[in-house]
Amino acid sequence: MFAILHALGMFVADQFKSGSRLEAENLFLRHQLAIALRRAPPRLRLRGSDRALLIWMTRLWPNLRGMAQVVQPETILRWHRADFKVFWRWKSRNRAGRPKIDRGLRDLIQRMSRENPLWGASRIHGELLLLGFEVAQSTVSKYMRRGGKPPSQSWKTFLRNNADAIAAIDLCVFWTLAFDLLFVFIVLGHGRRQLLWLEITRHPTAEWLARQITEAFPWASAPAYLVRDNDRAYGQVFTARIRAMGIRDRPIAPASPWQNGIAERLIGTLRRECLDQMVIFSEAHLRRILSAYVAYYNQTRSHLALHKDAPLRRVPTVWQHCRHPRSGRATSRICPDIIFGKDRYLEALLLAK
Repeated sequence: MFAILHALGMFVADQFKSGSRLEAENLFLRHQLAIALRRAPPRLRLRGSDRALLIWMTRLWPNLRGMAQVVQPETILRWHRADFKVFWRWKSRNRAGRPKIDRGLRDLIQRMSRENPLWGASRIHGELLLLGFEVAQSTVSKYMRRGGKPPSQSWKTFLRNNADAIAAIDLCVFWTLAFDLLFVFIVLGHGRRQLLWLEITRHPTAEWLARQITEAFPWASAPAYLVRDNDRAYGQVFTARIRAMGIRDRPIAPASPWQNGIAERLIGTLRRECLDQMVIFSEAHLRRILSAYVAYYNQTRSHLALHKDAPLRRVPTVWQHCRHPRSGRATSRICPDIIFGKDRYLEALLLAK
């Protein structure tokens, strides 16, 4: 910029000089330019202001192009065309056309297409219209995530999608004060981890187990698959009964209790939280205790697999405060024994019955 202002100042000053003085200065400057070009590099690096000055002067006096010594005349013309493109690009920067959508909406379209690889542009466009976004389907197709074949779901996702159609059964043994063995038959649903059925007997036969599975799944509530171990108690009568109910029998591999891990974990939880804390006197005593625990397990106890919810969808309670009559401090109306003392909660259920 300083070079352009200096050149303009010299041009105004030359208007007051005589013709012989200008011819002498022109000859003197030409000689100095010839001396400088002898020692100049093959290609000179010019600034943007130098290029602008050369373009402006050649535009006012086109005959000066033949006198160019630092650069070629074609170079000046190329600079002029490039500046012309830049000028019109700047002048037409606010072009009319389809308005740009918000960045948040673009991220939402890409997220929906990424998390739902089977959805097309029409499906995503319909969901956006229901959410209140006014956008064209072609715009949705433009910003969708491009990918090839959708990835296959994992085994964890596959089992979670089909968990409601799977049930598990198992037998566990407890002993009374007189060392009598009592067998507990449990039926557990994989979908909500709900304890569907629980019954006690001293002699688990195939006929008794077949009758229990019929009472656990009345009418059309039978699952599609039943996971069990290879206990000899599940005889031919039991397998024929579940086959008649339309249930597909899926026994686990020998010596592989981890394949029926949900039922095994329930038995361990039942021992740790309940039966290991007391002495069983009789079958009726065990039945009463387990009936109370089933109500607690399905209605109150939280599960990590259910996002810390209960199998029967526990309703959140509002935390209320009250003033302690002695200290005046704020206390909760929720009984702490329900949260921190499972044995007291079970004892209260037993006394209520």
